[in-house]
Amino acid sequence: MDAIDLAEGGVVRCVLDLCNVLSLHDCQVTLATYNAQDVPEAWHDRPGAPQVVHIAEEPGKFQQALESATVAHLHTIWDPRNITLARQLRRRQVPYVVSLHGMLDDWCTAQKALKKKVFHWLLGRRMLEGAYRVHCTASGEEQQARKWYPQGTSVVLPLLVDMPSPELLPGPEPARQAYPSLTNGDAQLLFLSRVHPKKGVDTLLRAAALATQQGVALQVNIAGPGDEAYVAELQALAESLGIADRCHFLGLVTGDVKLSLYEAADLFVLPTHQENFGLVLPESLVCGTPVVTTKGVDIWPEIEAAGGVIVEPHPEAFADQIATLVADLPALVERGLRGRQYIADWLDAERVVEQYKKLYSDAMDHQPEGR
Repeated sequence: MDAIDLAEGGVVRCVLDLCNVLSLHDCQVTLATYNAQDVPEAWHDRPGAPQVVHIAEEPGKFQQALESATVAHLHTIWDPRNITLARQLRRRQVPYVVSLHGMLDDWCTAQKALKKKVFHWLLGRRMLEGAYRVHCTASGEEQQARKWYPQGTSVVLPLLVDMPSPELLPGPEPARQAYPSLTNGDAQLLFLSRVHPKKGVDTLLRAAALATQQGVALQVNIAGPGDEAYVAELQALAESLGIADRCHFLGLVTGDVKLSLYEAADLFVLPTHQENFGLVLPESLVCGTPVVTTKGVDIWPEIEAAGGVIVEPHPEAFADQIATLVADLPALVERGLRGRQYIADWLDAERVVEQYKKLYSDAMDHQPEGR
């Protein structure tokens, strides 16, 4: 993994959760990275916690980890260093799994398309087709990605995520203390993700403006890191729409305050153009807050089954759903509680971790072809 930096988005969180849960279930886990800044402090003292290797600073230790590995799990496909690592693993006949994290979804591959096609057909395809399995987190992802590795083999497994237990949630008060705008009595909308053009924050702002024109009293809370110039562009858009006083750009929010922010919100809104697993969506539901999103999320069928509302990625569609949902807040609370139970069953770590352990065990029993 290039960098364990939570500001980089959901992939980092997924890798940390995967390593942590596996280590709690009798797996010896080594996390190799070039930047370990957001590795959990608790790992330093917990017996059996994942071992962290700084690839650039500890090359000898990294080589030892390679020599002792019985299976490897690579994350992201556009990093040339993963291409090199996959080649080393094939030469050592160490089986490996590659997680795509949505990077071969149609929307993603359409961005800088020529550059990605050249890289993939020269280097990336061999990495994928040499893998024991190419890991997709949803059937929707596998359907889009399959054409990029015609001789490879997929496996579809949900992410192994360390979801908070409802009984251990901090409640809404920490967020309300940190962000007083959450206490003014208006319907509270929450966006929590990287502030990036693909996430559709502009759609949310336009939808909020339309909803206020319909008489909906609301506040828009936008939490997440983003490029300063793009954030300024969004702030200017809110000003031009006449809702700047209702929009709050909170920056990166983590830990208990992040969980509390979900709980303090009435509705989570993610008008994304593309999302692989969209970890914030099940996370919001576990916190009891219902969601509105698009079919740009690969797990949209599961989110819909959990009571999430799926709409077209247009301001008018989002405005209509926001107005309808926040008009009946008690029903919205009930929707959130039903979603919490669905996600708890679907992503039950005790069940999902056994699927990953079987994947790795089967890989170790497989004899890869050396290259």
